[in-house]
Amino acid sequence: MKTIPSQVLEDLKNLAGKNGFRAASPGDVSDARKRYTGNSQHVLRPADTATGAKLIARCSDAGLATIPLGGGTGLVAGHLGLGDRASILFSTERMNRIRQISTQDRNIVAEAGAVLATVQAAAAEQNMLFPLSLAAEGSCTIGGNLATNAGGVQVLRYGNTRDLVLGIEAIMPNGDIMHGLSPLRKNNTGYDIKNLLIGSEGTLGLITAASLKLYPAAQQNATALCPISSPEKALQLLSLLQSELGEFITAFELISGQGLSFLAEHFPQLKQAITPPPPWSVLIEMSGGAKIPLQGLTEEVLGDALVQELILDAIICQSAQQRQQLWDLREHIPLGNAQVGAIVSCDISVPLSALSTFIDRATAKIQALDPALRINCFGHVGDGNLHFNVFPAIGSKRESYRNMGATLRQDIYDLVDQLGGVFSAEHGVGRDKINELQRYGDATRLAVMGCIKKSLDPNNVFNPGAIFPD
Repeated sequence: MKTIPSQVLEDLKNLAGKNGFRAASPGDVSDARKRYTGNSQHVLRPADTATGAKLIARCSDAGLATIPLGGGTGLVAGHLGLGDRASILFSTERMNRIRQISTQDRNIVAEAGAVLATVQAAAAEQNMLFPLSLAAEGSCTIGGNLATNAGGVQVLRYGNTRDLVLGIEAIMPNGDIMHGLSPLRKNNTGYDIKNLLIGSEGTLGLITAASLKLYPAAQQNATALCPISSPEKALQLLSLLQSELGEFITAFELISGQGLSFLAEHFPQLKQAITPPPPWSVLIEMSGGAKIPLQGLTEEVLGDALVQELILDAIICQSAQQRQQLWDLREHIPLGNAQVGAIVSCDISVPLSALSTFIDRATAKIQALDPALRINCFGHVGDGNLHFNVFPAIGSKRESYRNMGATLRQDIYDLVDQLGGVFSAEHGVGRDKINELQRYGDATRLAVMGCIKKSLDPNNVFNPGAIFPD
């Protein structure tokens, strides 16, 4: 691999200042699923945007590949240098301040290195809510959330990360700083550059701070777990809830019995709500103001659902402890998967009208290959995002299926494409799914994306090898 010229390294060390430059650690160059190891040897860690801009300008002048590094929780190798090209990591770990919070403007300005849970807590201190919520919120950072347009469990009500952003500050590939941290809800003054950078995975600009939307904190929640006979019933239940309770619905999560069985095996300390686990269930949460009779409304609507045979039962939480126990089950499902070891993990999105068809047909495909394979299908069914994971037969290890993985993945993605869906719903493309983007992406859209990349980053220094082949 090519190395960074010594003079460039010396210049970067001087520009970074004290504590602004360090050697890369093993954690910096590995991905969350331990599939890839990056080759970057050095890390830039500026404490402010102005210093970061000087570092980017020097990297650009030297043609040095610069890769943004946040919490390192990404699942598509977007933060790793994998090619022969010399690269340096640009960490936002020291750019982690909450710059401003306003209950009147209902916004919070957070730097890119701020951990998501820290932003949530800062909002909560003002009796406000920043609604982005995902399993890695204790370690993922705002910059990474924006770079990948992260989803999570509350997209149904509040939207993806993109929908929660009012403005951003970013360093462009030539070192110029784009200032745009306004709290304005309406700004119709030309191209929406912030939405071009959000979801671009650090290939067009390096986000250093963001002005984020806040909402009044919920004064109460109503949470229920409902066993159902099929995913189709889940969609019918969602339709009923939306017509009766509308915007009160915060989360609507599909859970498979296989996922709960994994938890019973590997996390026996978690209290199972129903034993044995039903084949399918949905975890539902409503939230609202203090004067809304939310608990009673929830009981009434779920009673109607029971009469209409949309659900088999309903466990409605009567305490915060019961609510937490149910959410603990949902949030541990990815950890249970990791303990078992998946052959294939897919983060897909399909139209709601095709969701049940996808599950049925994908399951049939897998079982036709090997009926002993186990499937854990779960996720944010309210917005069409499913995590469809295939696991070894009982008593087997995933290494035994190494030659089968690529076939399984392509079969699943082919089906997703046929049904009008996409192969990446909330994790991005990174370096892991470049081939899928080339295979399934619209040719004209890919050409436009390439033109934008070449225009903003003509020397291909910002995260080369992510989204596009290097």
